[in-house]
Amino acid sequence: MKLSGKQRAILDFVETFRRRHGYPPTFREIASALGISSTSVVSYHLKILEAKGLLARTPGISRGLRLAEGESVSTIRVPLLGAIAAGEPIPVPEEDRPPSSYERIELTRDIIPDEAGIYALEVRGESMIDALINDGDIVVMRHQKEAQNGEMVAVWLKEEQETTLKRFYRENDKVRLQPANPAMAPIYVHPSKVEIQGKVIMVIRQL
Repeated sequence: MKLSGKQRAILDFVETFRRRHGYPPTFREIASALGISSTSVVSYHLKILEAKGLLARTPGISRGLRLAEGESVSTIRVPLLGAIAAGEPIPVPEEDRPPSSYERIELTRDIIPDEAGIYALEVRGESMIDALINDGDIVVMRHQKEAQNGEMVAVWLKEEQETTLKRFYRENDKVRLQPANPAMAPIYVHPSKVEIQGKVIMVIRQL
């Protein structure tokens, strides 16, 4: 099958990146690694590779590339537990609602190999737009109770009985919950008043 030099380089890079990291690259990572001028050029060549049956893409997922030749795709179904604010905090879903009643989204195991503790939330608000997370996007979370400075997490605000999506920082005797929007101010709170509920591991963009 005839491919241009750029298409062959992209295909080889996707395969090498996945073997090394365990997940596929983003368009931006492909462009940066191969010296391609823009992600739109990457998208153009990926569409050609997809049309030739060499690559497949999961729509709306930033790491949704996979090799198509001779590859069987295993999937997992992740519960979509509700909405989370990327602006002002909003209440979390009702605790007494049974897990089986939640909508589920399907992801391939090459993207999320281990489904333990994985769930998804729909983003509301625009405080994380500089992190390329927009209103209506889906964030895939891994449940955890601890976070390192700079990680993007879902945080339960105990006094407000609400949850919010922000970057997490410990600063002296306070926790700073930092939006990724210069027009919005951070939230400062005492560590005893917050509870980390999960870390963002993937963003599914609504195109």
